[in-house]
Amino acid sequence: MTKPSAPRRHLPTSPFAAPVTPVAKEFSLGDRVSHDQYGLGTIVGVEEGIAMLVDFGARQVRVLSPYSRMDRL
Repeated sequence: MTKPSAPRRHLPTSPFAAPVTPVAKEFSLGDRVSHDQYGLGTIVGVEEGIAMLVDFGARQVRVLSPYSRMDRL
């Protein structure tokens, strides 16, 4: 079994930009949202900082953080 590798560190002399960690969007229970793939829905469950359970009518989907494809209405 192999050990997971550590993230690479950014060297200050590198000509490439430092990797940017996306900031997770904030949602709360009951918020109406729009998702690029699933459409309109309502937040019905919250796993703080990990995922949101969203009811899109036909199905419920667990959307993982940082919620880049989901916006609050």
